[in-house]
Amino acid sequence: MKTEQRKWTHAEGWIALSNDNILDKTDLVLVFGAREIVEKPQRFKEIKGFYPDADILLSSTSGEILDTFVYDESVVLTAISFDHTAIQIAEMNVSEAEDSFKAGHQLAGKLQRNKLAHVFVISDGQKVNGSELVKGLNEALPISVPITGGLAGDAANFQKTVVGINQVPTEGTIVAIGFYGDRLKVGHGSMGGWDPFGLERTITKSEHNVLYELDGESALDLYKTYLGDLAKELPGSALLFPLSIKLPDNESPVVRTILSIDENSKSMTFAGDVPEGCQVRFMKANFDRLICGAKEAANNSYKSINAFEPELAILISCVGRKLVLKHRVEEEVEGVREVLGNKTHITGFYSYGEISPFVPQTKCELHNQTLTITTLSEG
Repeated sequence: MKTEQRKWTHAEGWIALSNDNILDKTDLVLVFGAREIVEKPQRFKEIKGFYPDADILLSSTSGEILDTFVYDESVVLTAISFDHTAIQIAEMNVSEAEDSFKAGHQLAGKLQRNKLAHVFVISDGQKVNGSELVKGLNEALPISVPITGGLAGDAANFQKTVVGINQVPTEGTIVAIGFYGDRLKVGHGSMGGWDPFGLERTITKSEHNVLYELDGESALDLYKTYLGDLAKELPGSALLFPLSIKLPDNESPVVRTILSIDENSKSMTFAGDVPEGCQVRFMKANFDRLICGAKEAANNSYKSINAFEPELAILISCVGRKLVLKHRVEEEVEGVREVLGNKTHITGFYSYGEISPFVPQTKCELHNQTLTITTLSEG
């Protein structure tokens, strides 16, 4: 397995940061960038010129990760050449399915099962219900095949996210990459670092990923009392105070981030489902625990491949973490580097949702406010 990485900025254009001379035999290119840049046809044309025979995945972000650096208003690119692994691409637009669950089911159905080792998914982050997408993928794929990935971002704007495969990225697109072969070692880890506070409350009115009432009261009004002056900055300020929810059949609670609010219906739309009857608590940031959570995610990804040193790590971290950590945001990436070592190439982005199992050999879940790591290596 060989990789090379590039970065694009307004000031300097494309810069090659590492080069393994794989231009003529690249299998897969991962491209993460600011929406206004990555959706420009010229960017895709340039990337296609670099890697004419590769499958090229593009996603908009809320910040770009390359090595131990976090960027804004840029594009980061990682090209991969596999020695012993084959890939298959599946794609669809959520508008082609009845709902996000059916979209996940149909997308998984497009992948061959024989020797399928891993599935990596990148989805639109605004038009797709992430938890329903994951449920569909889980139902259609064998439990032995881990699924990781995330939802595209749009800074903290929550206006439009785009994803594309072998073309200029568009809204509503979902892409799944199947990895095949016996030599590929895939690790994964996902951790948060937020502290719950306040009373535990019960969801008394909701519909899929739209929350209306907690304990019979308007959830939006209650939420605003916790936000105080920050309520004027909704929905962006909600990233600072996510919701912890105990889902049925899950031992550990998951975290949900608000994507939008509706003042008329007094509702909040989340990146994943918030079922009626579930117990929830508000959460707030703990700076040190966020950094420790990143290291723990790296440790878990390392352990899941029996401490086999990974060649590539794909980091997908929630935009809420980035907004909270601010100038300390690179510390969580540096923590990952500390665990994985200097030989591992690192790429990734800040997202509207993260997809990963809690621990190995369990079904994948949609997470918010976590750092999720997928590591790849060929033995």
